[in-house]
Amino acid sequence: MSSHSYEVALFGQFFSQDLSAILHRITLHSESAHQMHAKELVFEPYDAQYQRDSGTEPVLLRVRKELLEPDAKWVIYSYLKPESVRVHPEATVRPWATCQVVGNALNFASALGYVRRSQIYKRGYIFRRGPLVIQMFQQEQVDPKTQKPVSAHADALWEVEVRTAAPVRNSPETPLSRYVDAVLEVQLLMKGLIDLRRQDA
Repeated sequence: MSSHSYEVALFGQFFSQDLSAILHRITLHSESAHQMHAKELVFEPYDAQYQRDSGTEPVLLRVRKELLEPDAKWVIYSYLKPESVRVHPEATVRPWATCQVVGNALNFASALGYVRRSQIYKRGYIFRRGPLVIQMFQQEQVDPKTQKPVSAHADALWEVEVRTAAPVRNSPETPLSRYVDAVLEVQLLMKGLIDLRRQDA
């Protein structure tokens, strides 16, 4: 049996005019909801291009901080390639590791031999539903002069990520199928409003 921890996830997008209907339905079926404004940076190994050229997909680091919580720490996520669609046709299942960083996560990432590839802000809502967290957000770009977020255009697409709130192990007590079923329940709940699907990116 694999010693990896996994994330199980589904993804979707919708237009602003559907926001209130979708918020209403998700809120009805969630235990809690709050606003979210997060800064996220993606780092790749300094030799990422060399790795790609030699047929290896480099491991990216995602570094995230919640800006609405005054004491929030940086959290680093690392994902490996999703399991094949033959093994998990209905949801994205990928090995996942996460750790909190005390101090400057950017320095930490560069000390590991990583360079910054992109930076975005996400503004929206977070819902909790059992073992899942549902994020619904619009991406904000960064003003190159001030490095501050620029509000998303009113018509910008909203993105939805339904995922396990913490890495899960595939064990007899907690089989991955339980978490796949949990995200598929949300897919069914949102049917007709959002098309939630597996993605490999």
